[in-house]
Amino acid sequence: MIELLVVIAIIGILAALLLPVMGSARAKAKRTTCLNNLKQIDYGIQMYGGDSNDRSPNPLGVVPPHVMFAMAYKELMKNYVGLKGASSTQDKLFACPADTFYYDYNSKFHPGYWVGFVPQSVCAQSNSDYSSYEFNSGNTHPSSFRGQKYQPPGIAGLTISSIKHPARTVLVAELPAFTPYSWHQPKRPFNHENSTFNNSMNTVSFVDGHVAYIKMYWKGSLRPGPFLAMDYDPPAGYDYQWSGD
Repeated sequence: MIELLVVIAIIGILAALLLPVMGSARAKAKRTTCLNNLKQIDYGIQMYGGDSNDRSPNPLGVVPPHVMFAMAYKELMKNYVGLKGASSTQDKLFACPADTFYYDYNSKFHPGYWVGFVPQSVCAQSNSDYSSYEFNSGNTHPSSFRGQKYQPPGIAGLTISSIKHPARTVLVAELPAFTPYSWHQPKRPFNHENSTFNNSMNTVSFVDGHVAYIKMYWKGSLRPGPFLAMDYDPPAGYDYQWSGD
């Protein structure tokens, strides 16, 4: 009996040591898959630009019914990555394995701009065109928050060669990067206070074709005026920008 208890204790100790390592490895594998997806999507957009007078996708006028504007780029370029026909949950290239939840800024349970936690993947939703990834298209139309209008930066419709800092300028990123929060290192509990935070870690692709796992800048309050990460370029110390300037 004593020997059995010793064996059980040893197994318990080994499990306690190995489980965090295994969890870390799984998380890294998910990030690697997400980065590989973005690399291929980035390449598809580059090919689209080559056939479109060097212009990046401009979703204006092609947004499918009920699809979020920043997701509509997929309709323009998906044939360049081997997808044909209607988008669906089978479009694995556009699904980040870490995509398991999102925040609804217009939740029916919390009207207005109180954030609702939704324990579902973005890429399983038809209004995302079954994609975990958004295009950097904020420049195409003005935004507003509680009556105050402003113009976010972005690169939709710009010629790729005109973008001044292609190694810094975001092309496509996973959806939380635009808010920002993180699928990879989320803050808990999943509530309003933790739904948006500075230095959240996200996977991003850039105009020059490289991809990275980087921190995103957030000013720190859901106040009137620009309030999402995508609404302004970050200060010095961050490895990206939204604008093409």
